[in-house]
Amino acid sequence: MSKKFAEEAFEYLICHAHILLLILLTLSISTHASQQGLGSHLNSLHYLLLNLSFIHYIKITFLLLIIIKLTFSFLIKPPTVYLLDFACFKPPPRFRVPFATAYEHGRLILASEPKSIEFQLRIFERAGLGEETSLPHPLHYLPPRPTLIGAREETELVIFSAMDSLFQQTGISPHDIDIVIVNCSLFLPTPSLSAMVIHKYNMRSNVKSYNLSGMGCSAGLIAIDLAKHLLQVHPESNAVVVSTEIITPNSYMGKERSMLLPNCLFRMGGASILLTNKTSLRKHAKYSLLHVVRTHKGGEDKSYGCVMQEEDSEGHVGIALSMDLMVIAAKSLKSNISALGSLVLPVSEQVSFLFNFLARKIFKLQWKPYIPDFRKAFDHFCIHAGGRAVIGEIQKSLKLSDEHVEASRMTLHRFGNTSSSSVWYQMGYIEAKGRMKKGDRVWQIGFGSGFKCNSVVWKCNREIEAPKIGAWADRIHKYPVFVPEVLKL
Repeated sequence: MSKKFAEEAFEYLICHAHILLLILLTLSISTHASQQGLGSHLNSLHYLLLNLSFIHYIKITFLLLIIIKLTFSFLIKPPTVYLLDFACFKPPPRFRVPFATAYEHGRLILASEPKSIEFQLRIFERAGLGEETSLPHPLHYLPPRPTLIGAREETELVIFSAMDSLFQQTGISPHDIDIVIVNCSLFLPTPSLSAMVIHKYNMRSNVKSYNLSGMGCSAGLIAIDLAKHLLQVHPESNAVVVSTEIITPNSYMGKERSMLLPNCLFRMGGASILLTNKTSLRKHAKYSLLHVVRTHKGGEDKSYGCVMQEEDSEGHVGIALSMDLMVIAAKSLKSNISALGSLVLPVSEQVSFLFNFLARKIFKLQWKPYIPDFRKAFDHFCIHAGGRAVIGEIQKSLKLSDEHVEASRMTLHRFGNTSSSSVWYQMGYIEAKGRMKKGDRVWQIGFGSGFKCNSVVWKCNREIEAPKIGAWADRIHKYPVFVPEVLKL
């Protein structure tokens, strides 16, 4: 405890050095003024100025500059964005797809392709998914019946269920919403999904709506960034962000192995998040938004093409995943944390990183690159549940413990890859376990086509009790569960 207190005290002094300098300068000038008999010359500014030495003129100049800096910083500081609450969609039991069902469907659909059947079986055994993940109703048929009507029904079920839960949890009326942002990468109906939300809840005619598409699994964090910028220019506003991926129209019906993988991993899911900049709601907010860092590697050919929607040789549309995907994801993460590190890492870690960098680049010492310890900056990690390999590689790169990635692994096991909403299921898991405490910092990491790596950092504003309702409420007592490296089916 004493070591942690000493580290926090040191960090505080470093971060508030300018204020400390302001106090010292003020005391120094005040002391000098009193020594010069200012008490008997209160009305004589001329006397004070004549008796100040050159060094005190420098002190006064610094004092004025610090005051101007603090004033300017206060005036231009954007309003804080708060997260009031969030809600995740919980699929009804009728949509459950156990391994036996998934494998049987794959075997019948790919009856003429034994190698593709074997490939899917290997993926199921190693994916890290459990027996309670869900797929929409049209994909339960043999063969699947993906229709526009079915896609709309899935959309309404997922989004409206999450929205209803959010309004119930917060007590906020739909008429109090000023901004609506919906992100869904592959399902793009007309009218848009954001228009669907506005129509359902009969929102005001001056509500600002945005629809993000084609941005992959990291789009949810991009939507948070968009909401942040909008709330910083629209005072006293509430914003709803809806993150989902509609599965019905995007199930791959061909036999290319690189395009079969998403069928094995992606499942139903969605989340709605309520953000605000209203100071009157600050005491009710769960979290404050601290940082958003976005990295886009789309300028590189391999990065741009590593996750691509395309047709196979038989005209079936699906998502093709490149063999270089994990390497590209690792490079994107490295670029992202390089920018994030200066914002969140303790000074001691930044100094260690700089010292290592200078030793390797300038003095040509054969040292291994120093990996900053992000465990000193964050209490909880929400890593996009894209698959067992994704979680494992990030755990290895950041030297995280099994407990740090527990929320990610259990989300993958319980709900599968729910795309952009997976980080919110993980936040829900941490809350349901009663682990979220006041002052805790949470790092959400998302990856998406393009190729993108995005980070969002939250600070917990108050003690959060384990919710009695929600996606995890009736299952949390069963978790964590042991997930074998290979589950023999």
